[in-house]
Amino acid sequence: MKRLKIYVTILLLLTMVFCKENLKKESSTEENKTIEIEEFSSHLFDSNFDTIIDAKQVKLYWLKNEHIKLAITNLGGRFVGLWVKDKNGKFTDVVVGHGSARDFIVSGERYFGATIGRVGNRIAKGKFSLNGETYNITINNGENSLHGGKKGFQEVVWNTKQPNDTTLILSYLSPDMEEGFPGNLQTKVMYSLTENNIVKMEYQATTDKPTVVNLTNHAFFNLNGEGSGTILNHILQINADKYTPVDQGLIPTGKLEDVNATPFNFNTPKTIGKDINCTNKQLKYGGGYDHNYVLNETKARKMNHAATIIGDKTNIQMDIFTQEPGLQFYSGNFMQSKNTFKSGVKDDYRTAFCLETQHFPDAPNQPNFPSIVLKPGETYHTVSEYHFSIK
Repeated sequence: MKRLKIYVTILLLLTMVFCKENLKKESSTEENKTIEIEEFSSHLFDSNFDTIIDAKQVKLYWLKNEHIKLAITNLGGRFVGLWVKDKNGKFTDVVVGHGSARDFIVSGERYFGATIGRVGNRIAKGKFSLNGETYNITINNGENSLHGGKKGFQEVVWNTKQPNDTTLILSYLSPDMEEGFPGNLQTKVMYSLTENNIVKMEYQATTDKPTVVNLTNHAFFNLNGEGSGTILNHILQINADKYTPVDQGLIPTGKLEDVNATPFNFNTPKTIGKDINCTNKQLKYGGGYDHNYVLNETKARKMNHAATIIGDKTNIQMDIFTQEPGLQFYSGNFMQSKNTFKSGVKDDYRTAFCLETQHFPDAPNQPNFPSIVLKPGETYHTVSEYHFSIK
């Protein structure tokens, strides 16, 4: 009996030691996870996005590999932050964004990082005709419709599926006549990372009635990092010989104008700020650059090499490839220090830029522009990519 008690005591002691070691391992694992996350953001927490909106679960999702970390919320399908390595091998957050779902909801800028639809960019006076019928889209930008109307895709909670650490699939059924657009539009967007430093964006849509579609992502970039100051010293090259000039409401005139001998010529790399203050009617209309470029048919990797841009402080280089015919360059002209980003800094004037792959603005009303009409039985499908490297 005495010997049995000794055996039991020894067994209990061994069990206690084993449990203690396991707890240490679990604690160490959790600590490592925290350190790993804090390595590329000490300002972003999953709990700040864990909420219910329109009876749907909102969350923050992480895509990551050895080279890139990307945070996305299904509230608007938004890029919240994007971390790539700078010239010193340090992860730098090159996409500005808010630190919570609530901040995105109350933000004075509706499009930070958002997936844009049904139709990106502007539709003149919120009207277009299709098959002899006129459609009226919600007006939300002066007398025009912008980025799909008042409740565009940036305002909806997307359904999500995350098959692995490097892929997030978003889906949304936009009902017939939502914001005035015809047809039930089934939309799927797949964001993914590759091992060769690429963020891939793949868009698909189908409809049961003829409609119009032009999807894009509206990430606001600063390749020197969120809160690092002006983007005017970034070096930009856009592979486009022509652009689409606009009227005072930023609606294209329908012309394709040559960029030569204008401030819009980025065929040779130059800083964003080099010509931004030139006396020019188009720059005055946009408050700077807010124009669509007609991409040259470069077809590298079966895609147009749209642009290359380099952060002057980090040497981070981003190359944009797309199957789209256009690229909207926006130089942060309407940033007014009214919103606070996840790092605690304000959205100061021209501290972020956008390069949105797209079909041309107001395409439904411009017969000479590439069509964005989608018919039943067809599949809208387009791919764009951000390639990151060090200059």
